[in-house]
Amino acid sequence: MAHDSNPSFVLKAVKDVAFEDRPVPALQDPWDVRVQIAQTGICGSDVHYWQRGRIGDFVLTSPIVLGHESSGTVMEVGSAVKNLKVGDRVAIEPGIPCRHCEYCHSGSYNLCPNDRFAATPPHDGTLSKYYITQSDFCYRIPDHMNMEEGAMVEPVAVACQITKVGNVRANQKIVVFGCGPIGLLCQAVSKAYGAKKVIGVDISQSRAEFAKTFGADDVFVPPPPPPTDVTPEEWSEKLAKMIKEQFDLGEGPDVVLEATGAQPCIQTGIHLTKKGGTYVQAGMGRENVMFPITTACIRDLTIRGSIRYSTGCYSTAVDLIASGKVDVKRLITNRYTFEEAEQAFELVRQGKESVIKVIIEGYQG
Repeated sequence: MAHDSNPSFVLKAVKDVAFEDRPVPALQDPWDVRVQIAQTGICGSDVHYWQRGRIGDFVLTSPIVLGHESSGTVMEVGSAVKNLKVGDRVAIEPGIPCRHCEYCHSGSYNLCPNDRFAATPPHDGTLSKYYITQSDFCYRIPDHMNMEEGAMVEPVAVACQITKVGNVRANQKIVVFGCGPIGLLCQAVSKAYGAKKVIGVDISQSRAEFAKTFGADDVFVPPPPPPTDVTPEEWSEKLAKMIKEQFDLGEGPDVVLEATGAQPCIQTGIHLTKKGGTYVQAGMGRENVMFPITTACIRDLTIRGSIRYSTGCYSTAVDLIASGKVDVKRLITNRYTFEEAEQAFELVRQGKESVIKVIIEGYQG
């Protein structure tokens, strides 16, 4: 392809992806920067749009470029940009909020109704040779961090938001449901913040074993429900009791972080959280679930949702990786070239236990 072209991996419609050569994007604003993408991680949400075309209110109605977990090199800067120069290596925070609404002003810009978020319809993502964004949403990465680690800043920032919402702090007991990328990173970030005990929960033995070597002090793989007349609701209550007893959690953990979206985990998590504790919902599964609301009420639980990241999360994530507190390289199980992007997405879609994080190299032409 020509030197000044912009090859892009485009979701044209549900289950229909293609490579397109798009024009090289021009800077639109004095604060804009043009980044040449180096590495991009694949997230479950990208796969979700590819397979189903929607997440909640976000519906695919026109083609978009996929990808939002990226690092790259600054190739061009707008006239107002002071914090970056051409040649800087950056992690890209993929949402640009409006900066003017009450949410932005309160620091909760993840709730901005006019947020332009990469690869969330109708906005293009980062799986192109070049991507235009704003300079204050690019974070320089230190020389000893490589571009793969730079792309992994995004999921670490998600874990920083989840732990922020859960007010995770030193000396607490934390249980995390899910040992996929986000669950593993919630465990590692909680440990980095000085949590006393972090327990990971997953139905996959191999993922739980990995979690034990990564960020969790211990792990729980639930036994299959008994073939008796125990209802799923009663079974989750029993599992919660089992977890409390097995890991000596007393009245229960201070904070439960739910990173699966699976109904049994949600129910178990609510029964598990100690009175006055905090339960954070980060995993997205079925849109509606059976929820033990009376338990939540009489235990005076704080129940929070968590979405993306807000003030401070991205720079904290860069620090956690740069300092070695969160070793993201260990999560990368599969690497693909830009031209193999569809195979990479297909691998993530299959949901194999052995696959944790899949990374696509930027266009090399």
